[in-house]
Amino acid sequence: MHRDNIASVASELFTERGISSTSMDDIAKAAGYSKATLYVYFENKEEIVSILVLDSMKKLCSYISSALQLQTSTRAKYDLICKELTRYQDEYPFYFKMMLDKINVNFENQDFFPEEKESYEIGEEINKMIKGLLLSGIESGDLRRDIELMPTSFSCWGMLSGLILLAANKKDYIQKTMDMSRNEFLQHGFNMIYQSIANTEEPE
Repeated sequence: MHRDNIASVASELFTERGISSTSMDDIAKAAGYSKATLYVYFENKEEIVSILVLDSMKKLCSYISSALQLQTSTRAKYDLICKELTRYQDEYPFYFKMMLDKINVNFENQDFFPEEKESYEIGEEINKMIKGLLLSGIESGDLRRDIELMPTSFSCWGMLSGLILLAANKKDYIQKTMDMSRNEFLQHGFNMIYQSIANTEEPE
């Protein structure tokens, strides 16, 4: 209970001020605890961050996994993945950005939190789901047979995430210069990415 409350307050402060500008003193004061009490539940600020990131990554993995089970066609699954990634950014904009940042974790030593390794493993699970979608799409003839699975999977992940972040940051610009809503712009971009890997050859 106390641990969850502290993490929730910390999440709000991180979102408002940024991680570097938020101290353990700030978290303690906002949560209504002494600083000493915080250290009973968390080793440091980095541990709080790792727990929050893990929680959001679990939700993203659940979103994508559910999306893949709801549809049968390659395009329908792709569209739902796009929808769930957008939903994740709407709900967790701060952690969506963190997900895109480079995080180095050396699992050969013990200098990391268990949550960091679990977040990495969840990220790998998401990569596997996207790879599985590509593979089934190739086998069904929906996608090009010449695409390389791993580079394409990681590229799709990067392009989709980058597009969603761009649309969020440049919403007003998109509306003003293109007369498009964020969702219209996203749909245009999602379609472009899909067309880049779609099989356009006529069936034999």
